[in-house]
Amino acid sequence: MATQEAPKSIYDFTVKDIRGNDVSLSGYRGKFEILAFPCNQFAGQEPGSNEEIQEVACTMFKAEFPIFDKIDVNGKNAAPIYKFLKSEKGGFLGDAIKWNFTKFLVNKEGKVVERYAPTTSPLKIEKDIQNLLGSS
Repeated sequence: MATQEAPKSIYDFTVKDIRGNDVSLSGYRGKFEILAFPCNQFAGQEPGSNEEIQEVACTMFKAEFPIFDKIDVNGKNAAPIYKFLKSEKGGFLGDAIKWNFTKFLVNKEGKVVERYAPTTSPLKIEKDIQNLLGSS
């Protein structure tokens, strides 16, 4: 029986976009891009359909980044990409994602280099991205 090789980077994953199409994350190789994965596991904060999520993100928040299919990030049905992210960078109190807007920073090679709490300021992340860019 052939065993599947463990993923080495996020580029080994294919995920579904908000319209249900398969998207290989290898298409993001070498780029710094925000990828949003909606989740309704936190006090019902994301109960809408994919169409409603897209509408809110694009009209209210002017999102100009890809939004993917709504997924689970914790538990037995957690999406494989999140199992990988959590295995690479565990949280302060264990691996589980604690709340919406937990963020992961991935370098150009697809390796997870940092995990941020939901409350972390985007300015902190910007500084870390600039450091990564400077070291490449």
